[in-house]
Amino acid sequence: MALLDWLTGKDKPLSSMNRQELRRQELLLEKECTQLLRRIEKLGQEKQALFERGAAEKMPEVRRMLAQQFEVKTSEQLLLSRQLNIRSKESMTVTRLKLLRENAERARLHGNKLGLVSEKDLLRLGKLIENDAITAEMYQQRLDEVLSLGAEVDEGAAGLSEAGRQVLDIWEKMDTGLISDKAEAFDEADRRVREQQSAQAEG
Repeated sequence: MALLDWLTGKDKPLSSMNRQELRRQELLLEKECTQLLRRIEKLGQEKQALFERGAAEKMPEVRRMLAQQFEVKTSEQLLLSRQLNIRSKESMTVTRLKLLRENAERARLHGNKLGLVSEKDLLRLGKLIENDAITAEMYQQRLDEVLSLGAEVDEGAAGLSEAGRQVLDIWEKMDTGLISDKAEAFDEADRRVREQQSAQAEG
């Protein structure tokens, strides 16, 4: 099924699904994302092995063959990464809509439109999902704007929290060699996350 048909299809558009149906969609998308991620990681390992083999190989013919295999696996990895980006954004969309359904009754008591999503909104989201230039992180912000969640959504659900960004920072330091010891990196990441959570609790 095409993406926009899935979002706005006449038989059962996403905007008409109840919480249970959205949960099923959420689980299916999570499973597909996990499978795609595993395939991407496997390709990365295979590329690493090819690269190391090529570095040790002295025969030009064998090196050319290994280089071609490396290129093919890179192309496959990029294709899967694009699919993962799309599926990740679809998964976020379903999760947000499920949250809207769960909060719909409370929203109506307060007289707002939380939980009500128009077909026009879903068409806008479909274009964002299919746009490769829109990363999952960028899509999170645009998604919340379209659905007008604002303060109604928990900060952790709306996007990456400051604690999560601290973990990313540690990984980036490991990538650049500023931190080389894995145990030290883990301890530092754990300490920072705990500090952020304590600060939020006190606030």
